[in-house]
Amino acid sequence: MIATLAFRHLLVRKLRSLFLLLGFSLGVGVMIVLLSVGEAMLDQSRDVSLIGGGELTVLPQGIDIEAMRTGGVGGMFFGIDRARFLTRQVLGGARHQGRVQVVSPAIEGKLLYLRHGGRTLPVRAGGEIPSRARALGSGLAVRSGRWQDSQADSAYINPVPQRFYDELDHFHLPSRPDSTWGEWHYFNLVLSPDEWWYITYLIGGEVPGGDWGGQLLITRRRRDGRYERFTTRAPSDRVEFDTARADLTISQSTVRQRDGTYRLHAEAEGKGRTVQIDLTLVPAPNRYFPPVELSDDPFRSGYVVPALSAKASGRICLAGKCRGFTNVAAYHDHNWGVWQDVTWEWGTGGGSRFNILYGGVYRSEAGAASESSSLGSPFFLTLVDSLGVKQVLRFARIRYQGRQPASGSTGATAPTEFSLIGTRESDSVQLAVEVLDALATEMRASEFRRVFLQMRGRFTLSGKVAGQAVADSGMGFFETYVTE
Repeated sequence: MIATLAFRHLLVRKLRSLFLLLGFSLGVGVMIVLLSVGEAMLDQSRDVSLIGGGELTVLPQGIDIEAMRTGGVGGMFFGIDRARFLTRQVLGGARHQGRVQVVSPAIEGKLLYLRHGGRTLPVRAGGEIPSRARALGSGLAVRSGRWQDSQADSAYINPVPQRFYDELDHFHLPSRPDSTWGEWHYFNLVLSPDEWWYITYLIGGEVPGGDWGGQLLITRRRRDGRYERFTTRAPSDRVEFDTARADLTISQSTVRQRDGTYRLHAEAEGKGRTVQIDLTLVPAPNRYFPPVELSDDPFRSGYVVPALSAKASGRICLAGKCRGFTNVAAYHDHNWGVWQDVTWEWGTGGGSRFNILYGGVYRSEAGAASESSSLGSPFFLTLVDSLGVKQVLRFARIRYQGRQPASGSTGATAPTEFSLIGTRESDSVQLAVEVLDALATEMRASEFRRVFLQMRGRFTLSGKVAGQAVADSGMGFFETYVTE
């Protein structure tokens, strides 16, 4: 009966029936397409040639997954910044060892040029670490010979301390001769609550073939609150640096890194007095920040922190009187780049649980921070604990408040306090600093008077990271520029 009524309806209401059939057909077609897409995505998620095995795949932002699978050129020019840092600490470090069994880095479809018999051919090449690839079930089926980790593979995953710190802390060459190029090792150490030292090994100028040289800068904050400066200059023929190592020589002063331990020797003079420093600095495990470089030709600015927290022991001889120290708090970073009309915001500190680090670079001609990008905030704030970097947040500005006299001959003032708020998705952290001491140094500028402030202060940290409340406090060093 129902079938008879249905057929009669089709015959009587032909146009309406046609629309109903068309709608039904479209619905079925859309469902088939969706099921096909879902099945294709499932197949791709299991495709070892695409993801290299494993359960989680980290890909460069913006890459076309289908192009990567089918061999399109869209995947040839992508890469993941600081991939070694991600492999060793962020993904493969101690923080996630209960969740992550193995991390396998891979390179797919990179453009190389092969020269053979006078011909140069473009080729596409990839690379993996054999032991890691096999652990993920994506190892190669080798028909002859052996496919095993080389020394370079092992060094990529777990380098010995000597190689690790040289990799972080090596020197660089400018892309072209530039009189405003500068690169330096910076150290600070705190001998007591009211005495600390800044030590800078600097090379600069038209490195390596033009007019360039080196300089050692030492600043001491005395217990009575006054500052002393010591310097030594050296021409290029008395400077040695290494683009594969952290080692540096400026006249009689040296930096040597051996098996993860830094040994410093420094000699400088100031107001008729000579200072000589010999110390050994040992970085704390995992308390480092990887190399970051901003580049916008001809501008270039690089920064790395091999030792956010360290212990230093040694001896300081001043005007012939020597004294020793053991296991005092210390810090070390490394900067390089073009520094004409460049200023920055920077700060670091150590609390009972976290080390903090923030920074950002300004270029005066841009009128804004050079690191401003699609991320929307020009500065970064990172929290580092015993397991390494916990989070990297962004902030747009630092709020300085109050005025107080700064040490030095400039007559400049420094803030009494400042604060910032860093965010990343649902994470939010507030850093507040009380400035206890400041040294002002006038910088040469053709258009305005610019003063560089080096500050010592007490910080407090509060907020939420990864759904957990964070709180800490401690002492730190902070830098900024002011114009007057």
